Amino acid sequence: MTTLLVVATAVAVLAAVYISWRAGRLDRLHIRLETAQAALDAALLRRAAVCLELAGSRILDPATSLVLAAAAHEARTAGPEEREHAESDLSRTLRVVVGQERFREKMAELPTGSALLEELDTAVAKVLYSRRFYNNAVAVTRTAQRRWLARALRLAGHTDFPQFFEIDDTPPETFAAE
Repeated sequence: MTTLLVVATAVAVLAAVYISWRAGRLDRLHIRLETAQAALDAALLRRAAVCLELAGSRILDPATSLVLAAAAHEARTAGPEEREHAESDLSRTLRVVVGQERFREKMAELPTGSALLEELDTAVAKVLYSRRFYNNAVAVTRTAQRRWLARALRLAGHTDFPQFFEIDDTPPETFAAE
């Protein structure tokens, strides 16, 4: 009888430790997800800010500046439902702007042009990496939330499944070549 009680207690303790470990892992994954989302938001805002700076620099012709500024403004002010579309529009607009004939040469001729171009290149790369990191965190978190133990014991509480952030973030060809 005492042996059975010891075995039952040991099994209960091991089960409690395992459940606690799974809950802690899920909590850490949610923290990682929030951190990745904050980094992605910062990268997207930085890219839009650099695009606005480029549009206002008088380096580009007025029509191109206006189109780039409008796309950057839309990306910065878009709500959650329209954000993916607005960020994709900014990516496409940026590819058109940077893909213009002699764009790099014109930028290099200006005193602040090369620094602005380098800043833009960095901002575009950060968006690409931040989105990949965020989507990876979403995938891992969703997998952990779908496990039977997490569902049965509601270890994730009442949180929804995190959503992937899918945008067209292909960098301009001149940036990708470097």
